[in-house]
Amino acid sequence: MRVLAIDTALEACAAAVLDTERGTLASESQPMLRGHAEALMPLIARVMDQAAIEFSKLDRIAVTTGPGSFTGLRVGISAARGIALAAGKPAIGLSTLAAFAAPFIAEDDSTNVVAAIDARHAQVYLQVFGRGGRTLVSPRIAAMRDAVRLSASAPARLVGSGVQMLAAAWPKESEPPRVVDARGAPEIGWVARLGAAAADGYGAPKPLYLRAPDAQPQDAARLARR
Repeated sequence: MRVLAIDTALEACAAAVLDTERGTLASESQPMLRGHAEALMPLIARVMDQAAIEFSKLDRIAVTTGPGSFTGLRVGISAARGIALAAGKPAIGLSTLAAFAAPFIAEDDSTNVVAAIDARHAQVYLQVFGRGGRTLVSPRIAAMRDAVRLSASAPARLVGSGVQMLAAAWPKESEPPRVVDARGAPEIGWVARLGAAAADGYGAPKPLYLRAPDAQPQDAARLARR
């Protein structure tokens, strides 16, 4: 299976082409907080050129759907949908939390993995994975106190941009967690691997926001209709 993976959800603009028989054919990741819209399509073009493959030869397109930046998610998902439509291939969406956790579950699936992304305002986007990669706590946004309560019931490894805050708030009576990775975006190679392993029939990717946008319409400023 040949998969084009795309990630613009968080602090990187990244793409990779994976052939499950030959391995990763090409990969590029640029750290960035803004500018994904301008950077993504040229980056995808470079990756596809390096992989020496046409879009029509892909089997599917995988894209991270969140949680993450509202703007970044729309950029990546729109690109994935457009490429899938033009190439006549399916597009599937993958959680950024699952992508963060995947390499550590593959390394050791007997110890809990807590994926935590900084959601600001003393909150994190959180998912807890247990033995065999089974979800123990489903994706959610949580205040730090609740995040610790949900995460500290067993020995755990922490991954994601919110793990330093989570580790600092960990209860002293519990076994200290191990911060295994505090990077700001998942590895694009693992997004590709998850995309290859995903079941068929996912449907078109949709954003996983987990919270409403900070900017809200001001009802008082609206003009009265005539």
